[in-house]
Amino acid sequence: MAQAKLIDISAPGEKLSDEDARPLREEVARLLGRSQKGFPGAQPVSFSRKHVGELMKQDYYVCEKSDGQRYLLYCTADPNTGDEAHFLIDRRNDYWYIPGLHFPLKDDASFASFHTNTLIDGELVLDDLPTGLRATYLVFDCLVLDRKPLISRTLDKRLAYFKDGVFAPYAELLRRFPEERPHMPFEVQLKDMQLPYGLEMMFRAVLPGLPHGNDGLIFTCRGAAYRYGTDPGILKWKPENENSVDFLMRIDFALVKEEGGTWTDYDSLPVVNLFVWTGDRGEKWYGTLHLEESEWEELKGRGEPLHERVVECSMDESGRWRFMRFRDDKDKANHVSTVESVIERGVEEEAGA
Repeated sequence: MAQAKLIDISAPGEKLSDEDARPLREEVARLLGRSQKGFPGAQPVSFSRKHVGELMKQDYYVCEKSDGQRYLLYCTADPNTGDEAHFLIDRRNDYWYIPGLHFPLKDDASFASFHTNTLIDGELVLDDLPTGLRATYLVFDCLVLDRKPLISRTLDKRLAYFKDGVFAPYAELLRRFPEERPHMPFEVQLKDMQLPYGLEMMFRAVLPGLPHGNDGLIFTCRGAAYRYGTDPGILKWKPENENSVDFLMRIDFALVKEEGGTWTDYDSLPVVNLFVWTGDRGEKWYGTLHLEESEWEELKGRGEPLHERVVECSMDESGRWRFMRFRDDKDKANHVSTVESVIERGVEEEAGA
């Protein structure tokens, strides 16, 4: 099979300008019946001991937390030509035009018809296959299908609508016309969902066999409606060594005063302040990032702007925040409640060790 063309999942297509994206944001808001035009995707909360009871009281699906990029997929039609059009929407609410996709309607033997007014939730990953890298869009939810709102329905119903209405005819298209695969920017798959009693299979069979990276598990309440923004019905579990927080990073360089005047020392280790998001009150200082000299030299050597970027950090054994990676797919730090939940979970794990 030919290798998919897309290999940069952080820039998956042609990024639209704010002016060009504005009418699409308005379309998506109207489809969802929302006045807000921001990114509508649900966001998980960190798993802690208090959530164990919830897993016992209600049915949850569990799936791997992929090491990929979160995107909504908007299926629509070009208003000028009427042709099929697709856009990936990232967490910054930027729109990326994706040519080459086709999702035929159910029961269309010609495979010529296509879905519009459809909004799908998923993530883009890079699969490392023997034939090379291949981009795959893993679907884990469907908000609207052909203008039919699904957000008030339960997760199992939403997934059933997607599987029957979108995925089944798409899979049949690829089965009948495998020569179309090389012309598609990525493949679409349903994310593997298990009930919690399938956890052992998830750890023993599913996770070790994945062709892409993963860094934990996601538990989603099967009987809950879709919820915009932070959703307490979606729980994010990470192993202790993967527990992390996204901060906004601001760098303060030392000022050196000499007889000839004052100058900024850009070479010495700066103070790297970390901020969390509080909602209406904006950012709040939360701590500092610990950097070794070698780490600072590596960051400087990238030749990239470092100030005012979202950075993923983990806490080391000494209680210091350490750099993991930049999160340029985000424009805000984690909410303070998310940060405190992550820290609470870490304390519980330490106490139970």
